Amino acid sequence: MKVLGRVSVFPAVPDRLNRLNELAYNLWWSWHPEAQALYRDLDPELWERVDHNPVQFLRGVVQERLDLAAADPGYVAAYDRVMAHFDEYMRSRSTWFAEQYPQAGDGVIAYFSAEFGLHEALPIYSGGLGILSGDHCKAASDLGVPLVGVGFLYPQGYFRQHIDVHGWQQASYEKINFSEVPVRPAVDDEGHQIIVSVDLPGRVVHARVWSIQIGRVYVYLLDTDVPLNAPADRELSARLYGGDQEMRISQEFMLGIGGVRALRALGIQPAVWHMNEGHSAFLVLERMRELVAQGLPFAAAREAVAANTVFTTHTPVSAGNDAFSFDLMDRYFGHFWPRLGVDRETFLSLGRFELPWGAQFSMTALALRVSSKRNGVSRLHGTVSRRMWQSVWPEVPVEEVPIGAITNGIHTDSWLAPEMASLYDRYLPAGWREQLEQSETWAPINEIPDVELWDAHRQAKLRMIEFVREHVRRQRLRHGESVRRVSEAEGILDPNALTIGFARRFATYKRATLIFWDQERARRLLANPDRPVQIIFAGKAHPADDPGKKLIQHIHQLSQLPEFQGRIIFLEDYDMNMARYLVQGVDLWLNTPRRPNEASGTSGQKASLNGVPHCSVLDGWWAEGYDGSNGWAFGETREFVDQQLQDEAEALALYSVLEEEIIPLFYERGEDGIPHEWVRRMKAAIRSVAPYFNTRRMVQEYVQEMYLPAMAYGRKLGEDDFAGARDLAIWKERVSALWPLTTITAQGPGDAAITLGEEIEVTAEVYLDGLSPDEVIVELVCRLQEDDKPGVFEVAPMTLVETLDANRYRYRARLRPESSGDHVYGVRMLPLHPALSNKFETRLIRWA
Repeated sequence: MKVLGRVSVFPAVPDRLNRLNELAYNLWWSWHPEAQALYRDLDPELWERVDHNPVQFLRGVVQERLDLAAADPGYVAAYDRVMAHFDEYMRSRSTWFAEQYPQAGDGVIAYFSAEFGLHEALPIYSGGLGILSGDHCKAASDLGVPLVGVGFLYPQGYFRQHIDVHGWQQASYEKINFSEVPVRPAVDDEGHQIIVSVDLPGRVVHARVWSIQIGRVYVYLLDTDVPLNAPADRELSARLYGGDQEMRISQEFMLGIGGVRALRALGIQPAVWHMNEGHSAFLVLERMRELVAQGLPFAAAREAVAANTVFTTHTPVSAGNDAFSFDLMDRYFGHFWPRLGVDRETFLSLGRFELPWGAQFSMTALALRVSSKRNGVSRLHGTVSRRMWQSVWPEVPVEEVPIGAITNGIHTDSWLAPEMASLYDRYLPAGWREQLEQSETWAPINEIPDVELWDAHRQAKLRMIEFVREHVRRQRLRHGESVRRVSEAEGILDPNALTIGFARRFATYKRATLIFWDQERARRLLANPDRPVQIIFAGKAHPADDPGKKLIQHIHQLSQLPEFQGRIIFLEDYDMNMARYLVQGVDLWLNTPRRPNEASGTSGQKASLNGVPHCSVLDGWWAEGYDGSNGWAFGETREFVDQQLQDEAEALALYSVLEEEIIPLFYERGEDGIPHEWVRRMKAAIRSVAPYFNTRRMVQEYVQEMYLPAMAYGRKLGEDDFAGARDLAIWKERVSALWPLTTITAQGPGDAAITLGEEIEVTAEVYLDGLSPDEVIVELVCRLQEDDKPGVFEVAPMTLVETLDANRYRYRARLRPESSGDHVYGVRMLPLHPALSNKFETRLIRWA
């Protein structure tokens, strides 16, 4: 037959089940198992084949199955229950946000992120940043927070990973068929898909806008694969984290500037702008351009934009903080800074940051300078970030650098094993999902009989083992291995052996192979016939990261050695679906980052939620999550100069904790065959981690500490045609001009010895030329001489006690140290204005 064309014929959903299509396009189903069951129960094999994607599923399911379901009273009843629950959720006006902050009005938070990990059906995420973004949006929906997301819809997503017979990672890309995933065109009032454009060197690049609905939250994603663009520009947003510096700056130009324009085209006027990592930081430039075009001076526009901008930094690893050469900035922004009314140097100073190889335009520095609220993603990461970015606030002590911390969490319902959910439903208080962040909600965990918790875990473990076996079987088939090797996959993993999980990005600082530092000791540990141990690895290395790929290859090669066969498993093509099986089914979760490079990490939180104890270096979230009873910690908290020495010391510490504590405890069984002391650890892990390390608590903290203050500050500076922003900008300009003329001297007892509880008197003389005492604050600063210890830094304002002449003033304060030890003290002066977001905002400080 000569083919004239093709016609795709989709099944017709019966009228009685007609809302299955509507539900498929709202990712609410992704964290409600009963909603997923409506699709899975129609055809379980197809459901697995389409990666649990209900949109694609409804295009492939056989019509007869839909018709039978519509006639099945049991299925229809389940359908009605799910839709009633869905409607109640979507229509509810009694959300946490509405009840706690009714005065917040309609202020929308715009949440920009380069990736969103929402579900495996949408492979537009690579790792922790994307998963965090997705969980953030889901929690915002649950809480009723008026948030919209902005990012990219990468047509080729992140790469599919295949491990060849030599253990080398191979990357392949598959174009996403947008008609088969839960995304829809974002349209204007007339029903036309929204298209935005930006000016890149020598051409205009266009992007269409798509929308994804996540419960009550919408995420808008840009896609440059449109006919208006040249072929190269159609590929601009094709892949996540691909390409060279030209590609990265082009993508980030579109994300930040195009993202703002997309929201304007949608009629959304955010009250707060949240940059989740620095990739989107160019958005502040576009917002300043808008205000300058309205007649606002650049300095005032900068104040207005910074006021309601929030920034979260996510990594202390230099590769994760994008920076561009000034030559590249000239090419991409040479047309832009004249529209801000500034010269080149003023523009570049917004992002200038000194790196070991010279100054560049840092996206993180830009975000830090043009925001009013900033945070790291764990307490330790906050400390590391303050030290790392201290030069953005010259002469400010590292303890006071205005970068706070909100520790990451996880979206509980997205990661909870069905076996554990059933157990929690029986033993936790009714409505426990709406009280996740309350520690008392989790107190009844202690009342769960050991046998029930252990049985639930065993069920999850067996389910994971079946998944792993099928995954390995398919991998061996693809490698063309023998029939015997393929059939052996059906028996890998001993359900009774201690099973360790390690799954994450294969960045070198995460040290995936640390446990094999001493290969012979690792062999003895894994191959002990009386107390066997098996490890499951999974994760992707960035396509350009050969050292990360070599770690994967090393693990693969070890797994092929006779002494390790069946004890080491590497699963290719790690995704959210695999992650759920692993964090729910292994016995122990292992994390081995090189401290302090792990900003937070959340995989251990997911494991702990499911009763899987965590064993890790005290880095990221575990530095505050570990309490001595809820898992294990190894290694030291000090920083090493020599990484080899650090690796050696921490490998030996890991072996010790495994050999002396973890393995014996797991195999210590009662007469009933249950490891009761191990179960005690499981309960401690759940009880301590679940109430705090969740996104419900996390998003509440963002609302309370970041969003609402930024919203109020933005409104304050924006009232009366930005009168507040104009006044503040003028004041800063005047202070900056007069500051070099100011002086401060101080007198104290010098080196003194006092008893705890006694005090010393310190005085200061200040010379102000053109400034009034109301425009400065003079402070006495004291800290223990052992630097960088939290809780030992004290600041007290000094009191104006005397006017010496027209411009000279005397201040006094009494210092009473709150702890014993050797203290150092000093006196400083800073500009003061009621409209400053923090006292270091001017970045002017003078020490006596």
